[in-house]
Amino acid sequence: PKQSDGRPSYLVINADESEPGTCKDRDILRNDPHTLVEGALLAGFAMGAIAAYIYVRGEFIREREALQRAIEEAYEAKLIGKNNTSGYDFDIYMHHGAGAYICGEETALLESLEGKKGQPRLKPPFPANVGLYGCPTTVNNVESIAVAPTILRRGAAWFSSFGRPNNVGTKLFCISGHVNNPCTVEEAMSIPFRELIETHCGGIRGGWDNLLAVIPGGASVPLVPAEQIIDTPMDFDALRDLKSGLGTAAVIVMDKSTDVVKAIARLSYFYKHESCGQCTPCREGTGWMWR
Repeated sequence: PKQSDGRPSYLVINADESEPGTCKDRDILRNDPHTLVEGALLAGFAMGAIAAYIYVRGEFIREREALQRAIEEAYEAKLIGKNNTSGYDFDIYMHHGAGAYICGEETALLESLEGKKGQPRLKPPFPANVGLYGCPTTVNNVESIAVAPTILRRGAAWFSSFGRPNNVGTKLFCISGHVNNPCTVEEAMSIPFRELIETHCGGIRGGWDNLLAVIPGGASVPLVPAEQIIDTPMDFDALRDLKSGLGTAAVIVMDKSTDVVKAIARLSYFYKHESCGQCTPCREGTGWMWR
């Protein structure tokens, strides 16, 4: 709400990165957590929040330690907290999850933060009006918050100069599977798939003729056959036209040694195992799909 009704506002940052193949947020937490702390302060100030809660995935042990150190250093430097150098009182708290994939869903994450069972809420009401502890809450992910300081520093026009219309900016691509050099890299949106792999991963294992298929956006998006994706721009619109999606930009590359049925069965088992059981289509359907 633009006008406060007396309730405090909160910023919640979703670092419960559990999608198979996705590790972009992990690299930010591990290697550059101060960027996230700075972004949280800026985002919190912009929305008038009194505090930020960073919900970290249960399996992220080293990442949690690195983030906690960064938060403590920011408090010691009086950049956050009460009576800080900016003049805007703002606290940052880190919450360690217990490893449930469902808590990556924003309302299940809020339930978990409140100490309840991590299951999605019915919407409406939406978190923007009734979120954490019944207060207005903005939930966003690590990458979006961490890039905010750079956009403010360099300007929106600079950020929008990357990519193509309706798909602008930069994106963290985490590339895994059958490439010569798996990596996480920040690249311009709409970069062609072939250029992305050649530039940063040293090509496909066994050469381009050995490419079978690609999952372009994490395990929950459909895979795309090699001949369709090879020169496709890596952005939301182009991949939607191929009946897939950019998703989390977790690019999983499969060569011709891959048994696609077995690979999909493994992914199906993950979703069967991680279903919270609240809704019938997911609770029953994931099990049927796996079997």
